[in-house]
Amino acid sequence: MMDETLQAEINLRPDLLAVAELVPSGALVLDIGCGDGALLAYLHRTKEVRGRGVEISEEGVLACVRRGLSVRQGNLQEGLADYPDNSFDIVILSQTLRYLDDPAMIIREMLRVGKQAIVSFSNWGYWGARLNLLLRGRIPEAPDHVQSWEEPPRWQAFTVADFTDFCSRHGFLIRDQIYLSGSRRGRLFSNLMSKTAVFTLEQS
Repeated sequence: MMDETLQAEINLRPDLLAVAELVPSGALVLDIGCGDGALLAYLHRTKEVRGRGVEISEEGVLACVRRGLSVRQGNLQEGLADYPDNSFDIVILSQTLRYLDDPAMIIREMLRVGKQAIVSFSNWGYWGARLNLLLRGRIPEAPDHVQSWEEPPRWQAFTVADFTDFCSRHGFLIRDQIYLSGSRRGRLFSNLMSKTAVFTLEQS
């Protein structure tokens, strides 16, 4: 029977598989908001990356430790001051941006300690979310993550168009983009058709 940990890594969410695709083999990686460490473990197993994680929840930290990963408990809102400049090749922030009070500060910190930042997020510009708001008059849940608006942690809805404008205003250079609807990919009408987006950023 296949090891449960390996099975969980093979069954990574589509956005995490897309993130993994953008990480070079052998890279030094920092995954902030790493959750249970599934992505880091997958990268270690398939791309021989040297990885570390930062996670706020005790449950997530313990799950990472059980996987044999190097992880510390920390609050992203406080930045990455413990890490010197250019410590990593890649810094990853997956499905966490919507929960942050100061996303520009976090991405600046990611690009200070890493050569590139990879960010994935839910896209509220997806046509299903728009239709739900139009017909029901209610703020839709994230297209790829069911969570009611009042549940902690509280989130801020934004779209692919909002994020690209945000990057332009803050001087974050977009190097690569992957758009997903479930496991399907496409670039046509990305703000309308994608449930999830994955961006690779650099400092301009």
